[in-house]
Amino acid sequence: MHGSGGHHAAWWQQVAVLREHYTVVTVDLRGFGNSGSSMPEFDGQDFPGDIVAVLDREDLTDVLLFGQSIGAVAALRAGLLRPGRVSGVALGHSLGSISHPELSELVAADRAEAVRLPVIDRLLTREFQENEKAMTFLFQQQGTFNVATMADLRNLSAGGPSVEEVTASGLDITFLAGERDAVISPATVRRAHELVEGSHLELVPGAPHSMYWERPDLFNAALIRIRERVSQRKAPA
Repeated sequence: MHGSGGHHAAWWQQVAVLREHYTVVTVDLRGFGNSGSSMPEFDGQDFPGDIVAVLDREDLTDVLLFGQSIGAVAALRAGLLRPGRVSGVALGHSLGSISHPELSELVAADRAEAVRLPVIDRLLTREFQENEKAMTFLFQQQGTFNVATMADLRNLSAGGPSVEEVTASGLDITFLAGERDAVISPATVRRAHELVEGSHLELVPGAPHSMYWERPDLFNAALIRIRERVSQRKAPA
């Protein structure tokens, strides 16, 4: 599941690699890419149900859901709604809106620092912007294909699951983060990992918030590690 400025095509550097080994399904959340552009308004609370609809219609099982940034919020809730279909959820550069007082404070502090930066500097490193101008331009253009706005996502994080609910779900939970993420700090992600008993942490050196775009090599390798671990967990003894 893509982030607030993305859509299904944002994963072009992932699909080309991962489809050689796995069944890969990309989704346009409503109001993004090719989905639901005729609706007068959008509500982020509908996103988890949209993912569930895809899981059910395609009869998908043993699924690893990956969500990037705001997409992680929808992915986690969808996983909790369909634990029989979903084996694991990987939260990319996000806590998935897990409800916990300490985490809420940490996320708010990170956000206060992030808003001081230009939006592009929150997502990609300055080095990448300077050295990969065409890729940076394409990255910035992704959002122009979307109808939904940040205002439409205002309800997305409301009523998030508790730490206890996530732990009790039995889902394999992984926090995937970059050491150079300017939106959510490694320390915040590490604390969430500590609170969610049994969860896993993939902290990637040198990676920014939009690791999937800037460092697809590191991102793809991490996602493969996560998928293989989830598969091994499901394999019969």
